[in-house]
Amino acid sequence: MPRSSSIWRPRDVTGLLLAFLLTIAVVMPLLVVGVWAFTEVWRYPSIVPQQFGLRFWEQTLSRSDVWSALRLSLGLSTFVTLVSAVICLPAAYAFARLRFPGRDLLFFSFLAGHAFPKFGLLVAIAAIFLQLGLIGTFWGVALIQLVSTLMFMIWIPVAAFQAVDRRMEEAARDVGAGPLRVFWSITLPQAAPTIAAALLLTFVSTFYETEGAWLIGAPGIRTMPVLMISFINNQMVIQYGAVLSVMLWVPSFVALTFARRVIGGASFARGFGG
Repeated sequence: MPRSSSIWRPRDVTGLLLAFLLTIAVVMPLLVVGVWAFTEVWRYPSIVPQQFGLRFWEQTLSRSDVWSALRLSLGLSTFVTLVSAVICLPAAYAFARLRFPGRDLLFFSFLAGHAFPKFGLLVAIAAIFLQLGLIGTFWGVALIQLVSTLMFMIWIPVAAFQAVDRRMEEAARDVGAGPLRVFWSITLPQAAPTIAAALLLTFVSTFYETEGAWLIGAPGIRTMPVLMISFINNQMVIQYGAVLSVMLWVPSFVALTFARRVIGGASFARGFGG
């Protein structure tokens, strides 16, 4: 008789153990930071805080620079995401559907910025931006963050356009639909969920981008991550950094919840070639 499928094999136990350890490794730091955000007194060697409270929340939220940094981060992330979509989506469609000399080399060149130490590349760009008067400006930070979005907004949409069912497009053309009608009615609706996933990843990565915003934006532009670093460096109070970290989690939590409910995990998998 065949063995019951409910019997656990050693590799199943190993897989569950590794999944559990990975979950602990990911969740525990988040949990500790979340606890610190609502802690007023937590002294060694106590395992749990001695006193909870909202004092550090009140002190943090009463600062005008926190709200200014939050508005700037949201506005900058939205602007960079929209500009990236306008520039990169037509290019992604061309890479997915057209064949031209140097296509593969140009396509893989978009990974070049991620193949080298990022800080060294930022320093070189900062030297150019200094000559152009873009240091400490909104436009300088927007440009440096736009470069960082190319991998998401080129590679993922390319996979989305390549995954579109060509038979449906051919059927639409057979009944007299023009190229533009085929694109809006057939191609774009099929690719839209994965493109939405790329937009979401672009927004979240831009919102959390720190090195470029710090190096190019200082001293005039202070996004939330940059402000959090300055809080920690200047005051060395764990709670301030923890409160700002929780505030930084909120936009990504809302965005990822939206992705989970509306876009779906399969779109992310298709976007990465899954």
